Amino acid sequence: MSESTVNRPVGRRTFVLGTAAAAGTAALAGPLAETASAASFGWSDDGSNYVVDTGASLVFKVSKTNGDLTSLVYKGTQYQGYGGKNSHIESGLGTSTVSIKQSGTTILISVAYGTLKHYYAARSGENNVYLWTNKADDSVSATRYILRVNAGKFLNDEPDSYTYAPTTIEAQDVFAKSDGQTRSKHYAKARVIDYNYVGWTTGSVGLYIVRSNHEKASGGPFYRSLLRHQSADGGGLYEILYYGENQTEAQRFGLQGPYVIAFTDGGAPSSSLYPGTLTTSWADSLGISGYVPASGRGKVAGVGITGRNTAYAYTVGLANSAAQYWGSARSSDGYFSIGGVLPGTYTLTVFKGELAVYTGSVSVSAGGTTTLNSITIPSSNDPSNAGTIWRINDWNGTPSGFKNADLMTYAHPSDVRASSWTGNVVIGSGTETSGFPCYLWKDVNSGIIVYFKLTAAQAAAAHTLRIGVTTAYANGRPQVVVNDTWTSAVPSPPTQPSTRSLTVGSYRGNNYTFTYSVPASAWLTDTSAYNTLKIYVASGSGSTSFLSAGTSIDAIDLLA
Repeated sequence: MSESTVNRPVGRRTFVLGTAAAAGTAALAGPLAETASAASFGWSDDGSNYVVDTGASLVFKVSKTNGDLTSLVYKGTQYQGYGGKNSHIESGLGTSTVSIKQSGTTILISVAYGTLKHYYAARSGENNVYLWTNKADDSVSATRYILRVNAGKFLNDEPDSYTYAPTTIEAQDVFAKSDGQTRSKHYAKARVIDYNYVGWTTGSVGLYIVRSNHEKASGGPFYRSLLRHQSADGGGLYEILYYGENQTEAQRFGLQGPYVIAFTDGGAPSSSLYPGTLTTSWADSLGISGYVPASGRGKVAGVGITGRNTAYAYTVGLANSAAQYWGSARSSDGYFSIGGVLPGTYTLTVFKGELAVYTGSVSVSAGGTTTLNSITIPSSNDPSNAGTIWRINDWNGTPSGFKNADLMTYAHPSDVRASSWTGNVVIGSGTETSGFPCYLWKDVNSGIIVYFKLTAAQAAAAHTLRIGVTTAYANGRPQVVVNDTWTSAVPSPPTQPSTRSLTVGSYRGNNYTFTYSVPASAWLTDTSAYNTLKIYVASGSGSTSFLSAGTSIDAIDLLA
């Protein structure tokens, strides 16, 4: 796997997911390459559409009625449209006010529908379409932009593709193929922090959406949502403005963008288009609603973070009700820098993996840099630092390492590739983590058993048991039984998303640690005998099977 792309060939065509690691790499074949003279740059009106010629190899049309993208022709080939549908915001806006203007080497098409404003921009000599969307409130449903691509242009059958398979197994949007593998448009496989662009290439033509910085989206750096899908009648590439599936935050409103539809000669999009890299000073005077230029933004820089576990990557996030940002902490010393931040006061969170281990507050002003002294993570903030008798997995805010964890980001739990969801584990066997299921459901594998021994001194004392979870479905939460004699109370459910999660490729909810005070009387006094810990899923909600109440596990340990 290369550092900049994930390519999986199907014949000569591949799907491409651009990773965040590619931000500093040179483009393989940038979309800014001029393949024709820019002399043809300009726009016209064909009666139904505004027609924009970028002066390179791209000509596109936008409906004067509703702002749909109705045509996308690159080097003479039509890429827009599958199933007779246009590309557009959500499922289309309906009758809108659509206008166009040219300012030197830039053409801007503006679409107004109620309180929503949407924009398309073209630059002379570029094979790109720049898009912005300003959703001012919830009066208009606008949670995505979908680029609909004609069938047969890019062939692909990836694990996270939306392929219309013979059998529907869940909610009309999760399918099973005849070989038992599952498919769904939900199976993005990547967190927002992991990619800069999504798209496809034939080797000679590449078509991508380069994402925006997601400052007005929700869910933070580790959120997963729809990225692409393919089926018999074509494919779709998404920019998600707000996604409610397994969402942990309220919807933010305001201008999102630019995100970019980019054509290339087969290589990756130019890194100059990536979020955090793209500069759009040329758009400063276009009159885009909600647009804030670089001069109206600030920066946060931290000199370092101490108290880190260097085996893990650390991320610093900024969030308030209006915006969200994030950046990686340098592995050597924890230095971080987050630019392009709207003025305001933010909660600053330091994540070990995906586990929050520090929170603070920081204020940002326009044109300024807020410099923070070294941040110290208190030892008690990282549960990994506690002394234990035994531990299954380490605390990092994810189920990574547990059985089936990697597969669950791009497959349904019923997938033929999944190992058995049952299976008890023995502490000291060396397979405690790999043998323990990443997810537990009331109707599937409730009652998993952990076997362990205690010394005489350990058995003579009370101990705290901890179970960390990353999300839950239908209020699923663990209730434990020790040696079939001591049963914990049913814990109260923490706040978690109310939608599907475990079956649509997402374990990311609200991390929470359940603690159980187990009395000394619960332990076996025979040090040669195995104690048993049975973990059940408690809840009166959910339905059956993999849609019964469930939860995702981060780590389990017994404190010394």
